[in-house]
Amino acid sequence: MRRLRSWRRSEFTLALVTFTGVAVLGVLWGVGIAIALSLLNFIRLAWRPHDAALGRVDNLKGYHDTERYPDAHLVPGLVLYRFDAPLFFANADYFRERVRALARSGDVSWIVVAAEPITDVDATAGQTLLALNGELEAIGIELAFAELKDPVRDRLRRYGIEEAIGAHRFFPTLGVAVATYRDVAGVEWVDWEDRQPEHRDR
Repeated sequence: MRRLRSWRRSEFTLALVTFTGVAVLGVLWGVGIAIALSLLNFIRLAWRPHDAALGRVDNLKGYHDTERYPDAHLVPGLVLYRFDAPLFFANADYFRERVRALARSGDVSWIVVAAEPITDVDATAGQTLLALNGELEAIGIELAFAELKDPVRDRLRRYGIEEAIGAHRFFPTLGVAVATYRDVAGVEWVDWEDRQPEHRDR
């Protein structure tokens, strides 16, 4: 229990409540309370999940959280945004507000959602995405997705989101999304990997 408390206080509290519930109310009620509290804790974490604006970091492959790496390089006019949870009714408005804030953060032309962690989009979140896409279009910003799982993309297709955004704005990787943006926008931008010999020889 001491180790659990040092590792993660929320799980320590849950274990303590479960133990107390079993001791006071019996096994059935104690376990039932533990299950209910676990579900509530899951919803709490999914309600305000971790998210990040991403950039390129010298000597590191991929795209990384700009809060952890404040010296990360950003492509002018492009925002890469990762949302680390399924999109559903409880966090859809939070996602929308976060994207709106990024749209106001500077001279933004594209916002690309790094969607690999998004394992589902429910109907409420789908309607929120449609509304968000319309808001961004109205101010001249394009919304795109990268690394979206096929079953999730199927849902977006059924919701009409793929048609509204355009199938050409769904990219297999962040690298492809960045390269496409650079070609379309005519942005001159060289990151660390482009400066490596193996990239210059290709």
